[in-house]
Amino acid sequence: MFEMMALPYETTALVPYVTEETINYHYGKHYKTYVDNLNKLITGTEFENLPLIEIIKKTYGKPEYQGIFNNAGQVFNHEFYWKSMSPQPTEPSEELKNRIVQDFGSMEKLLEAMKNAAVSQFGSGWAWLVDNNGKLEVMKTANADTPVAHGIKPLLNIDVWEHAYYLDYQNRRADYLDEFLKHLVNWKFASE
Repeated sequence: MFEMMALPYETTALVPYVTEETINYHYGKHYKTYVDNLNKLITGTEFENLPLIEIIKKTYGKPEYQGIFNNAGQVFNHEFYWKSMSPQPTEPSEELKNRIVQDFGSMEKLLEAMKNAAVSQFGSGWAWLVDNNGKLEVMKTANADTPVAHGIKPLLNIDVWEHAYYLDYQNRRADYLDEFLKHLVNWKFASE
């Protein structure tokens, strides 16, 4: 059975960019619900003792397992999101910096591509920095979809479901993304 991942920082650590109220709802209600639902759905099934990524891969694209996939994907995506943020400024490793320049031209172009992907994600979803067969790319996924379902390695993600930002930014998704990309990206996590 899956347990909620402990946040890697205090619920107040991301203020003023993400408030404690948002973290309490997002982590304590939304994410908790995905973990609880996943556990209920897999109890007594062939998925009960599998690792999370295996559950995602085995249920992706199979309508009979859509509920399991949705909750497993959301557990994975949220756990990745908590680790993609840092209350202290971080820098990418030299290796990651070099790869960013090689594949995007500059850090500024990568950040622009991340923001564009996140802003243009219609409805709910995610923007990702991924390693796709040795090349860094930006991708977006809808709802519970996740790069690992497609065999792609994620490095960072940004949650653009409204519950991630609406209490703090209302309908100003672009403002949330500006603050996220300027102040919260955990480049140390991405580098690892």
